[in-house]
Amino acid sequence: MRTVIAGAHGKIARELTRQLVQQGHEVVGLVRNPEHTTDIENDGGTPVVIDLESSTPEEVAQVLTGADAVVFAAGAGPGSSAERKDTVDRGASVLLADAAEIAGVKRFVQVSSMGADSVRDGQRPDGLDDIFYAYLQAKLAAEEDLAARASFSWTIVRPGGLTDDPATGRVRLSSKTGQGSVPRADVAAVIAALLDSRLGDRQVLELISGQETIADALVSISR
Repeated sequence: MRTVIAGAHGKIARELTRQLVQQGHEVVGLVRNPEHTTDIENDGGTPVVIDLESSTPEEVAQVLTGADAVVFAAGAGPGSSAERKDTVDRGASVLLADAAEIAGVKRFVQVSSMGADSVRDGQRPDGLDDIFYAYLQAKLAAEEDLAARASFSWTIVRPGGLTDDPATGRVRLSSKTGQGSVPRADVAAVIAALLDSRLGDRQVLELISGQETIADALVSISR
């Protein structure tokens, strides 16, 4: 399986690259900063330097040609402005989906965020600062764009609070999990399993730590 990961230098993406490579898959990592290419190579992936904020769908499609799946794991990151939340967390995801359609990719997994539903229809939870509100709005808009596409099998994963704790291999994965946290390594393992199994078609899945093995959690969502 050939998988292209956008935002390949992020913590989840790097862990996902290592896991997929260990499983014998080919990984292409899209990064904006040329200084990050060595890290992607060290993880076993093939880096491609491309800026999803300034590229065209046709340019990105050239990189995606021949891919079995794409994963959107990019984000504007801590300290970024509300404007960049929109151009990266929404705009870059839409661009990648456009490019995937042009390239004929049949599988798309999007890393979103727990709480995206809380800003639907103009809602704004009490105490939400402007930047995080813009972030959730961007994530929700990216989800809605993806959900409207019928040209490929997509899955949206909404992790809870992310930690750098070691993987447990035990998760809760469903349309509604309630609040909770999850190690980034477990998020990567779930995405890898979704790609390998092709389960989760056209589903929005929340993900936190839990009691089920990842294999059992995937069986649960397929019922």
